[in-house]
Amino acid sequence: MNRFARNMLARASGGPVALSRVWPGRTDRLIIAPHDLRTADATRAAEIYAGRFVFAGKIVNCHGRSIFDLEPPSEDWEVALLGFGWLRHLRAADTALTRANARALVEDWIANPGNKRRPVARRADVLARRVISLLSQAPLVLGDTDNKFYRRYLRALAREIRLLRYTMVDIPDGVPKLQVMIALCYTTLCLANQARHIRSASKKLSDELQRQILPDGGHISRNPGALIELLIDLLPLRQTFAARNIAPPPALLNAIDRMMPMLRFFRHGDGNFALFNGMSATPSDLLATLLAYDDTHGAPMANMPHTGFQRLDAGQTTLIIDTGPPPPAGISHDAHAGCLSFELSSGISRIVTNCGMPTTGRDNWRPFARGTAAHSTLTYHDTSSCQFVEMSAMKRLLHGSPVTSGPVEVESYREVVQNGTLLTTSHDGYLAKFGAIHRRVLMIANDGARIDGEDTLSPPQGGRFKGADADFALRFHLHPAVKASRLSDARGVMLVLPNRDVWTFEALDDKVDLEDSVFLAGNDGPRRTAQIVIRQDARQAPSIRWSFVRSTASPTVTNARRNARREPELPL
Repeated sequence: MNRFARNMLARASGGPVALSRVWPGRTDRLIIAPHDLRTADATRAAEIYAGRFVFAGKIVNCHGRSIFDLEPPSEDWEVALLGFGWLRHLRAADTALTRANARALVEDWIANPGNKRRPVARRADVLARRVISLLSQAPLVLGDTDNKFYRRYLRALAREIRLLRYTMVDIPDGVPKLQVMIALCYTTLCLANQARHIRSASKKLSDELQRQILPDGGHISRNPGALIELLIDLLPLRQTFAARNIAPPPALLNAIDRMMPMLRFFRHGDGNFALFNGMSATPSDLLATLLAYDDTHGAPMANMPHTGFQRLDAGQTTLIIDTGPPPPAGISHDAHAGCLSFELSSGISRIVTNCGMPTTGRDNWRPFARGTAAHSTLTYHDTSSCQFVEMSAMKRLLHGSPVTSGPVEVESYREVVQNGTLLTTSHDGYLAKFGAIHRRVLMIANDGARIDGEDTLSPPQGGRFKGADADFALRFHLHPAVKASRLSDARGVMLVLPNRDVWTFEALDDKVDLEDSVFLAGNDGPRRTAQIVIRQDARQAPSIRWSFVRSTASPTVTNARRNARREPELPL
């Protein structure tokens, strides 16, 4: 079949073209329905039955009209609707009424060919999610149905699968591409007369997993959230292979085994993920489900060299540090300019964070959230360490705003010293434009009660700073639950955690400001918070030394005694 004929068949997906007459063969019955690991809420079935569709923080009431005919309030809402993942809530209720409601909604989708021509409906990631949802929720929709609807359902599913196959030529790289491969692998396992395509689909998925899942288990996008998005589909896929009595591809098993420990690596004590490279609010229900499949239950690893992250644990204290360059340009649409930024937590309390990305309404916040100033690190001359595509025309052409330049050489070296663990890092993101290298040294005490750091801007050996200005700002964004008050001598900040623990930030040689910030990754949307800021000029003061110290005394005593403490020397 030539390309023209294949394209015509793909475009005819909204018409009465039976899959039995086109490649990949007749699909006259479902063999198995994959398990859906996503959390289902039976109470939401009543909302859907009442015509209230609540997705991505938006509510739409049908008032007797088809939900698919209404104007979506946001793209995120439309993505959730057209992915059909909400069918799982109807299945959780498991009543004759919810089964009939599910069939009516699916029939409504099938009956209107115009639905398939909606741009969001044809998006590769949305199409992949819809195919997986229609497969996994088939027992709900088809349980009490007649032969006629069963055949219509399969024909509609076949059209979706055919369209999915032909979107492969224009899939955005990264997670969407893997999601399409996963969905196509499901189709070969779940539908009849597809056995001859299982090997081909498995091979394509295996090749993509080997490319996108790095040797240490991180995703090539360096977004911690990608692990959750992928594992929630990969684990049931492994089960589906076993249910069909077919050996899963080794690459699938190896990818899962590598990815699972990364879930613990990115977790703070409160169970939330560190906010790097597009990570937003942690879906705690999904994460808990995934962790139940982790057989190791061990302590997180300390170093992820391929993905580019370090973790320092001591006592109840955790530091998670970004020590890697940005991902390849084609997978960098969500990447942030947060090189050498870190997050700090003590027990179940997060102290220092990055701003993160909102769960919904990302376009409004994206330029700010991706900038270096939204991260707990050093910003040189109000400029991000990575540059992104800015022109609107280029953004439309590239389907986003990838990284155009950023750090190339990012170094990190950790060692155990007498008083704790020392991490020495640097990046050259400011070298080409400003002739400056950022070097950050962190040391965590053995008991986790003290973190000492030093940030330095310096030209390369034998070089000098470029330009007339060499101003920089060192920022530490605080979690909204932390109450911060500036000390009277303007050289420190007292931090009171929700459990009444007290930490003190100090920079004895520099003026410390407390300014407004925003925490974007809250479950209830953006929240106001504070940030510790120190401003300097690299030509006059190229280094800033600072510390976070946990106090066992009350806040009043801590403030009174702070001048008696002497800042220890870092073993540089």
